[in-house]
Amino acid sequence: MSDASFLSLEKLTLAYGDTVAVKDLDLSIRKGELVAFLGPSGCGKTTTMRSIAGLLTPASGRISLDGVDITRVSANKRSVGLVFQSYALFPHLSVFENVAFGLRLKKQPANDIETRVTAGLKSVGLSKFATRKPAELSGGQQQRVALARSMVMEPKVLLLDEPLSNLDARLRLEMRTELQRVQKETGVTMIFVTHDQGEALSLADRIVVMLNGAIEQIGTPEDIYNRPVSRFVADFVGFENIFAAEGGKLKAANGPISLSESLPPDTAGLAWRPRMVTLGSGPFQGTVRGASFSGSTREYLLDTPLGAIKAEEDAGLVAHQPGTELTFDLPVAKAARLERFG
Repeated sequence: MSDASFLSLEKLTLAYGDTVAVKDLDLSIRKGELVAFLGPSGCGKTTTMRSIAGLLTPASGRISLDGVDITRVSANKRSVGLVFQSYALFPHLSVFENVAFGLRLKKQPANDIETRVTAGLKSVGLSKFATRKPAELSGGQQQRVALARSMVMEPKVLLLDEPLSNLDARLRLEMRTELQRVQKETGVTMIFVTHDQGEALSLADRIVVMLNGAIEQIGTPEDIYNRPVSRFVADFVGFENIFAAEGGKLKAANGPISLSESLPPDTAGLAWRPRMVTLGSGPFQGTVRGASFSGSTREYLLDTPLGAIKAEEDAGLVAHQPGTELTFDLPVAKAARLERFG
């Protein structure tokens, strides 16, 4: 991952007719990096991926790959592979022929096709399934065929559109491991689009969080999960107690609330996950509105002067019943400090 601009998007603006989907987007991706585009539907992540693939011509801006401007290069000449959400396998062809399809279109020598397809199937653990048809495979196996089909073309960048969304929970976990293994072993630069934060956190080297056609935050999974910079990112990764800050105090419905520690003047807000809330001690008072058992923990909803507060405790502790008055604290040291709140 030495080259910080192996794939570079510069001031990229993408539109469908008069509707701008992505505006002035700047992004650099390193060679060999596994990057997730994460965000809700309509945020621009799939549109950005389509432009990298050559399926959507930018309204303005530049796309460079390995030092070459590919902004106006046709999709079939970009050295960019694309694995579709639907897999797009040919039902009448065997696994071997599905993987060989692109190579045959390029009129590669038969010996080369045999070698590359055999190696591709081995890399995804499907050597024994070469003669089967797609209908004879599980969803996870079909996904691996689609992955091998793109990999044998030796792309410089491999794009995956919601690659695990069609799989059940067990298969999703297996395919996460498979994708990581294939990416690390081959060193291919890989970008995948997802709305699933767990998928992005578990797979990516870096995550690009998008909203309304713009980048909200770029960082490692640890950065995104523990240090969100905006209200949107904090909410998206599970910080359920989020407050604006002004003048070193929290802004609450009943007026500003002082905290036990002073805040830097540029703090736009603070956010706490439910498990970060301390119950049974602290300067604040609340009433338990609801409680729910979730296996190893109990979750509580409190009515407080700050508004609704969600808290979580170990299930082995004594349960707090609805209607109970509780003291609690929002420790500033545990909070994520937000740079933007709008």
